[in-house]
Amino acid sequence: MANPSTVLVTGAGGRTGQIAYKKLKERSDQYIVRGLVRNEESKEKIGGAEDVYIGDIRNADSIVPAIRGIDALIILTSAVPKMKPGFDPSKGGRPEFYFEDGAYPEQVDWIGQKNQIDAAKAAGVKQIILVGSMGGMNPNHPLNSLGNGNILIWKRKAEQHLADSGIPYTIIRAGGLQDKEGGIRELLVGKDDELLQTQTKTIARADVAEVCIQALQFEEAKCKAFDLASKPEGTGTATTDFKALFSQITARF
Repeated sequence: MANPSTVLVTGAGGRTGQIAYKKLKERSDQYIVRGLVRNEESKEKIGGAEDVYIGDIRNADSIVPAIRGIDALIILTSAVPKMKPGFDPSKGGRPEFYFEDGAYPEQVDWIGQKNQIDAAKAAGVKQIILVGSMGGMNPNHPLNSLGNGNILIWKRKAEQHLADSGIPYTIIRAGGLQDKEGGIRELLVGKDDELLQTQTKTIARADVAEVCIQALQFEEAKCKAFDLASKPEGTGTATTDFKALFSQITARF
């Protein structure tokens, strides 16, 4: 057995990040895992282990200790819009969203991800998996108007920076994320938002986390970018052959 590789999951306190961190922990024969979270509260939420580092991705120096000595990086950080108080669903209409000062997509999804990519490059990291979102081909996508954050535009800019970095990468543009059980659906890969024109445009967070980890294992996943969704539960055959899944992908960006 080769030496286990050391993998850092950033955004390890988030809903998808927690799953990826836990899945890697369960494969201790293959991986030495680290997590990066924003604060002590997030660290405690995922068990408070010594391998969880606290840092602010917007401050490049603060994330260097977590990245030093790792083989691979899984980036699961993202700006999160908050709902403005006072929304009453009984009155109809749509809720309004905002981003907290300093936590806009430009700062988190662009500068924060660029900091991670640049620090990983400086540290000689061998592979970066970045999870983005479908919808980036359309500047008028509704997600961009949330809190006037243009989140997909900034995510796309970070993806481009990664693709240009010279580090072997896998860019996963996930569909609508669902808090459902993973490993029971047929996964679908696509490009250029084609899957958004279909009925299958969602994916379980657990499946996204699994694809991140599988991408560490196969050459077929390297230097590729793809959209990821799944068939509805009970249709198709649950995906287990990830080498075949990655082999379907030809797009580099």
